[in-house]
Amino acid sequence: MASDNESPAMNPGLRSDPPDEETKGYFMQQTMYRIKDPKVSLKFYSDVLGMSLLKRLDFPDMKFSLYFMGYEDTSSAPKDPVERTEWTFGRKATVELTHNWGTEDDPKFEAYHNGNSDPRGFGHIGITVDDTYKACKRFESLNVPFVKKPDEGKMKGIAFIKDPDGYWIEIFDTKNITEVAQAAGTKPE
Repeated sequence: MASDNESPAMNPGLRSDPPDEETKGYFMQQTMYRIKDPKVSLKFYSDVLGMSLLKRLDFPDMKFSLYFMGYEDTSSAPKDPVERTEWTFGRKATVELTHNWGTEDDPKFEAYHNGNSDPRGFGHIGITVDDTYKACKRFESLNVPFVKKPDEGKMKGIAFIKDPDGYWIEIFDTKNITEVAQAAGTKPE
């Protein structure tokens, strides 16, 4: 039985009825990060996290490029550039890396705000892995910086790493995240 804090009455958006018919077909397609150096970021998201580059779009007049990363089998992606764009925008939960040209070579450019220092805002994305501890050993061997290792803090079994631009990425597996969620089962007062 669901606790009161999981009831639709306590949580606008937790539905007991179907969503508005006009929103049928809507889905979360992307989260965008601004990046300093695409070579470094693309290597991280592909080699460290196992994502594939789904599509690159360059905008020379505005001097920026977009790189769409995701967990998709790109061997089935269309070869035609227009069809490939449509295919990419039909994928769920992609990461859009936005590169404003010149930041990679600008010695005065420090970093974009990652949302986790004041003023806080955006927090992180989350990646499900097969085993949090095994993944974190791999990240350590690749010298990936950690915000939190799986056995640190009160929430055991989840970790937070940083990408090359300092954005946080939560790492969890379905077994450990269930245990963390069970700890949240107490009712707020």
